[in-house]
Amino acid sequence: MGSTDTTAKLLNDNHEIDEYGTNLKILPCNNQVKELQTILRDKNTTRSDFKFYADRLIRLVIEESLNQLPFTKCVVTTPTGAKYKGLKYQKGNCGVSIVRSGEAMEQGLRDCCRSIRIGKILVESDIDTHEARVVYAKFPDDISERKVLLMYPIMSTGNTVIKAIAVLKEHNVLEENIILSNLFCTPIAAKSLVTAFPKMKILTSEIHTVAPNHFGQKYFGCTRVVVETPNIQEKDN
Repeated sequence: MGSTDTTAKLLNDNHEIDEYGTNLKILPCNNQVKELQTILRDKNTTRSDFKFYADRLIRLVIEESLNQLPFTKCVVTTPTGAKYKGLKYQKGNCGVSIVRSGEAMEQGLRDCCRSIRIGKILVESDIDTHEARVVYAKFPDDISERKVLLMYPIMSTGNTVIKAIAVLKEHNVLEENIILSNLFCTPIAAKSLVTAFPKMKILTSEIHTVAPNHFGQKYFGCTRVVVETPNIQEKDN
């Protein structure tokens, strides 16, 4: 086993990593999770298989992310008339996806929370410099009063997510009310995020030095097209 694989294994064997603080949590790694991660990283995986297995991993991550939301105690009456002491979500939760790849996680959230409201943020990143800028943002009017499940599957540098969180904070969302739901994260991105937002909770399935940056293109069946503008130095005649 190479050093990179060993590092990844150690990171996933410890669900709370001292280096990143207790607010960063990793989905418990078992053979099923590892198989899903392997399929999504395999260049030979077909798009239909990729989407199927990505949805499975997304559902696992979303389910674990929902465990980070606050619950309140409640008592219900069963069909036989008995009383049962249970739990229910506190009101005031919503999802926000970072377009476009974050939209892949929306259905998984809706499958778990049928009526949850979902906002969107569009952040564009420069291919060469990775400089990010916000192009579009649409949230529920009362988002400042809600717990926010922020969805973004792949984090290489963390720049896109940092920009998105800055927009949420501009809308008066408290840092401690944000839960970042993620599939794959690099150590650099993890360190950047926990440093910039120490009160925010992060849930990911894996921290690894190599992120599957093809995720969005493979999931939605599209390719990234780069249009180069010619550098015209001569004046028009």
